[in-house]
Amino acid sequence: MLSGRRLDLLDPSPLDIEIEDIAHGLARVARWNGQTSGDHIFSVAQHSLLVERLAREASHDLDRAWRLAVLLHDAPEYVIGDMISPLKAMIGGGYKPVEERLLAAISLRFGLPPKWPTALHKITKAADRAAAYLEATRLAGFSHTEAQKFFGRAPGLDADVEASYLSPWSAQEAKQKFLARFEEIVR
Repeated sequence: MLSGRRLDLLDPSPLDIEIEDIAHGLARVARWNGQTSGDHIFSVAQHSLLVERLAREASHDLDRAWRLAVLLHDAPEYVIGDMISPLKAMIGGGYKPVEERLLAAISLRFGLPPKWPTALHKITKAADRAAAYLEATRLAGFSHTEAQKFFGRAPGLDADVEASYLSPWSAQEAKQKFLARFEEIVR
C-alpha cells in the first residue's frame, strides 16, 4: 500500500489497514468496469458515498457505527477491485471468502463488529441496490425497465443527490470527499 503497509490477503490484519489507503484505492477503482459516461470514471469511492447518503435518507436513525459501516461496505475493493456481479457468479465461491475476510479486518480496524448484524446488511443492500439503479440509468446506459429488472424499483431521489453524487469526480476529488465523510462520521 502507499502507506507502506503490507496486507496479507489470506490473513488480513486490522493493523495493516489505513483509511488513506482505502480512500486512495477506491477512488481509482471504476464501477461498471469503467463503462460509464463522463470525463472521469465513476469510482467505488463515489459509489460508497452515494450508498451512505441513500442509507441515511432511508433510515434517518442510523447511528454513527452503522453509517460508517455503510460507507465502508465496499472497502475490500481497494485491494481486490470491483468485479461485476455476472463475473462473480461465474467464478463462484472463491471470491467471497477473501472479500469477507478483508471486510472483517477493515471492520475491526475501525471499531465495527467483524460480522455485521442482519439489519445492517439489509439497510446496506437496499441502499446499494438503489445506488446501482441510479448509476445504471444515469451513467451506464440502462433503460429504466432494464434497471428495474436487475435492481428493483427506482428510488426516490432529491435534486441534491442527483447533482452532488451522479456526475463522476476525478480520483483526487473522490478520495478527498471519501476521507472528509469518514472524518465527519468518526468525529
